[in-house]
Amino acid sequence: MTFLIGDFLTIFFIFVRITAMVFTAPTLNTNSIPTTAKLFFSLTFAYVMFFTIKPQHLTYDIGFVLLATYAFKEAITGIIMGFMLNFVFFGFMFAGTQMGMDLGLSMAQTFDPTSDIENNLIGQILNYAGALVFFTINGHHYLVRGLAVSFQVIPLGHYTVNESVYILLVKFSAAIFVIAVKIAAPIMVAYFLLHTATGIVSRIIPQMQVFFVIQPLQIGLGLVLLSASAPIIVMMMKTIIENLEGNLYDLIKVMGY
Repeated sequence: MTFLIGDFLTIFFIFVRITAMVFTAPTLNTNSIPTTAKLFFSLTFAYVMFFTIKPQHLTYDIGFVLLATYAFKEAITGIIMGFMLNFVFFGFMFAGTQMGMDLGLSMAQTFDPTSDIENNLIGQILNYAGALVFFTINGHHYLVRGLAVSFQVIPLGHYTVNESVYILLVKFSAAIFVIAVKIAAPIMVAYFLLHTATGIVSRIIPQMQVFFVIQPLQIGLGLVLLSASAPIIVMMMKTIIENLEGNLYDLIKVMGY
C-alpha cells in the first residue's frame, strides 16, 4: 500500500508541474483549447513521464502541509517555464502595436477572446503569424523536450526560485523590446523619414493641411511595406522561436541549482 501511495503522489507532482506549464505556455494557454483537453493531455503526459524519468526517492509520510508545499513548488516550476516562453510572443505583439501606431491604426483595437488581450489589428496578425511559425517548425516539441529535461535536472519538490532565475527572467523579459524593435525596424525607419519630410513640407507650405493629406499615405505605405517585409518578418520569427529551446534549457539549468 505504501508503494502504491508513493507512486500516486509521484505522478501527482509530475502532473502538477506539467499542468502549470500547459496552462501558461504559448499557443496552449488560449481559451480556444478546452480545459478538459489540457488536463487530459497533462495527465497522459504525466503517466508517460512517470515511466520515463529515473525514480526519485521522496519522503511521503511527512504530513499534508509539506505535501501541499511540494505541490506548490511544482506549480511554481511549471508556471516559470511556461511564462518565460511567452516573452517572445509578447515581443511579436508589441512590434505589431508599434507598427499599428505608425500606420495610424492605434484606435483600431480588437479584443482577442482566445487570449483575453486587447491589441491593435497588426499586433493580432503578428501574434497569429508567430503561432503558425511556432507549430510549423515543431515548436511544441520544445515544450515536451523541455518538460522531460526538467524532471532530470529539477528534482520533484525542489524550490526553483533563486537569484540566478531572477536574473535570467529579467534578461529574457528585456528581450521583448529587442524583438519588437527588430521586427518593426523597417516600418519605424520608413515612418521616421516620412514624418521628417512631413515636418519640412509643413514649414515650407504652412497653408497646406499636411496631416490630412498624409493620412491615406500612411496607411497605404504601411500596407505596402508590410507586404514587402512579410518574408523577412517570418524568417526573423523563425530564428527567434528556434532560440527558445536553448533559452528554456538555460532556465531549467539554473532552476536546478
